[in-house]
Amino acid sequence: MTKLLLSIHVLAAILVVGPIAVAASLFPRYARQSASGGEESDERAAGIAALLHRICRGYAIAGVAVPVFGIATGAQLGVLTDAWLIASLALTAIAAAVLVLAILPSQQSLLAPPPPPHSADYDEPPPTATRLTMLTGIFNLLWAIVVVLMIVRPGSTTGA
Repeated sequence: MTKLLLSIHVLAAILVVGPIAVAASLFPRYARQSASGGEESDERAAGIAALLHRICRGYAIAGVAVPVFGIATGAQLGVLTDAWLIASLALTAIAAAVLVLAILPSQQSLLAPPPPPHSADYDEPPPTATRLTMLTGIFNLLWAIVVVLMIVRPGSTTGA
């Protein structure tokens, strides 16, 4: 059962987190292009940005499977109290929060047409693509650290 849970966990991580990382990283480029004017290429860029946002949003929901199967695998292996796993879970929770609370709303905001500067809906300027690029880098870095922790597993008895 452990091998099955671990296999599902690793496959989910690759097939879910990978597309989010790629789509979120590409989004700012196309958001900038779509905001640059009204040419045909700008419309295409806006369509690509919208598609990348839908990928991020959809895969974020499916991404819940990664920690669920990871916790199930950790329980089977009896390592739920190991520091490397607790750190990985904490970093995963932070990455999920960055995605749900910062990246997805920023993408949505960049996709929406900006309100006129003097309208009642104008509270603050929309997030910039540069800020979104930074947030996406943080998200990807968090996942890279989690992957390293999963491979190295400090205190592991496998000798790796």
